[in-house]
Amino acid sequence: MHGKMPHVRTTIEIPDSQRAKLVELAAQRREKGFSRIVQEALDRYLAEHATRSARVRAALEVLGALDPTDADALADSVTQLRSRWR
Repeated sequence: MHGKMPHVRTTIEIPDSQRAKLVELAAQRREKGFSRIVQEALDRYLAEHATRSARVRAALEVLGALDPTDADALADSVTQLRSRWR
């Protein structure tokens, strides 16, 4: 396999309108089918999901990082800044 993962066939259900768009896009790219397009979309989605999950974990790690006095001061500062926005 030369370092590549084996491919697995699976069945998914998509609306006819999405299938038509995928077929059209594959034709524009001079590809036989649209499997590669779906793989690219899944890769992007999974990478975005992993990035989003990492950002959420990082944000949750800072919960409680400020003591109550500092948290109140920060909240007051944000309130004052927002009051100056137009």
